[in-house]
Amino acid sequence: MIHNVLFDLDGTLTDPREGITRCIQFSLARLGRVPPSEDDLLWCIGPPLKNSFARLLESNDGALLDLALSHYRERYTESGIYDNQVYPDIDQTLQKIRESDCRLFLATSKPTIFATRILEHFGLTQFFHGIHGSELDGRLCDKGDLVAHIIQVWNLVPSLTLMVGDRIHDVIGGKRNGIMTAIVKYGYGSPRELEAAESDFVFEFPSDIWNFFQTRRDLN
Repeated sequence: MIHNVLFDLDGTLTDPREGITRCIQFSLARLGRVPPSEDDLLWCIGPPLKNSFARLLESNDGALLDLALSHYRERYTESGIYDNQVYPDIDQTLQKIRESDCRLFLATSKPTIFATRILEHFGLTQFFHGIHGSELDGRLCDKGDLVAHIIQVWNLVPSLTLMVGDRIHDVIGGKRNGIMTAIVKYGYGSPRELEAAESDFVFEFPSDIWNFFQTRRDLN
């Protein structure tokens, strides 16, 4: 049985493509760089942004990466955060899982302050027992560290817990903590990445997540 479900945010519950890519372009332009196209920035959706900027800027200079994040957050806070949309059937899926007596937790590399605003904006806060993300100083941006933190704070039983996300980082973070993992195919993980993740379960559409829980419940 699964009693606890940890959900990633970007690429799993909501599609933040426009907001994230445009804010990255804004940041790079402020740094005097020619930003890649939106399509060439899709790989940045999901992983910690500081790591993405290190790759984009070909630098590990802490001061430069902090400046890139500062420029990003300048635009993201003003408008980018809402250049976002909830995937179809997510509301119903979360509601049905919650009604099945599972506890739901948000587990995102995005800073908690932004994740909370997004859930509130889209009316999704009501479904979650806890909202957890990274700190603005970078702490808990690693998905493994974040999952471990949630397990500790809520005293979750790993064998009864599932992590649902769209990138390999979500699966790695879950496996590192001994919990079950599921990856969604409608997010931003490439086919090669999804295959390499070797998650316990794979969901094609948001509605498949609830159907999975319904089937398991019917078997018990």
